[in-house]
Amino acid sequence: MSSPKNSEIRIALDAMGGDFAPRNEVQGAVLALRELPDKLRIILVGDENKIAEELKKAEYSGDKIQIRHAAEVITMHDSPSKAVKEKKDSSLVVAANLVKNDEADALVSAGNTGAVGVASIFIIGRIKGVSRPTIAAPIPNEKRSFTYISDAGAFVDSKPDHLVEFATLTATYLSEVYGVKNPSVGLLNVGEEESKGLKFTKETFDLMKKTDLNFIGNIEGRDIFKGTVDIALCDGFIGNLLLKQAESMLSFLKTKFKQYAETSLIAKLQIGLAVPAIKKALYDADVDNVGGTPLLGINGITIIGHGSSKPKGIKNMILQAAKAFDADLVNKLKEAIENEHERTQSS
Repeated sequence: MSSPKNSEIRIALDAMGGDFAPRNEVQGAVLALRELPDKLRIILVGDENKIAEELKKAEYSGDKIQIRHAAEVITMHDSPSKAVKEKKDSSLVVAANLVKNDEADALVSAGNTGAVGVASIFIIGRIKGVSRPTIAAPIPNEKRSFTYISDAGAFVDSKPDHLVEFATLTATYLSEVYGVKNPSVGLLNVGEEESKGLKFTKETFDLMKKTDLNFIGNIEGRDIFKGTVDIALCDGFIGNLLLKQAESMLSFLKTKFKQYAETSLIAKLQIGLAVPAIKKALYDADVDNVGGTPLLGINGITIIGHGSSKPKGIKNMILQAAKAFDADLVNKLKEAIENEHERTQSS
């Protein structure tokens, strides 16, 4: 990541990772370049012939996209660690190596989440002092903002000291990339009282009290949508369950609206009239409007998206990666982790 500030930002896009690859990836790349034509250079990694065919369909004729051929694909059904180890010529592994070798500034993928994590950790590498990276996933809340779940599934067997790192990484991300001043952190628990919870949560609570972070104490599941805090801190097992449930809500609501519309002609007219307002109200709940989720703690920028991401979603993932690079995120995370470790050792 040695590109000078304000120069072109080089994005390595795993063009074969999503459910509709490489069509949506190519279209998303083109959309991103239309928004930041002088800022981005995108490397589409994957089957050269298929990517070239989609570029032709997208009628892109500029010089800001290049193709890096990769013959293999890591599928959603592959074992993450095994696939990264064995499929050396996969689009994901090749893209991760571009970041490792300073041929790209960020990795963007809508592929196998576990594999993206493994490739990022073992190929790009972790920031010194980071025991475990975290996925910080935004959930829209009542305050027209987002509550970030951390960890949202990078690991499922974390220890209390790992959660302190998650909080440090995510708070730095929100502060440096999105300008959230002194982000508030709440520990997800079965109640607000300090005495409640498992041994794991009680130990985490004690460690969080000793940090310089804006730790407000325990929170409950309802506080995520209420927007009580900026960061909901939890183990990746719990975080991933919460994330998947939250993501299913939009599909659930669409199904319920459709079912109601089918009950009568009047109901159909009512839903039809309400659709524009509903879409605007639920804009932030659409993952394609948000983009992806960052994997924080990597010695580089990694943005992970949904396999079903539409071109708009891919575009927003690319723009998200560019924003993180512009904020010098990796160096800011290094400083934050170093400061936290120094504070811990001196206390």
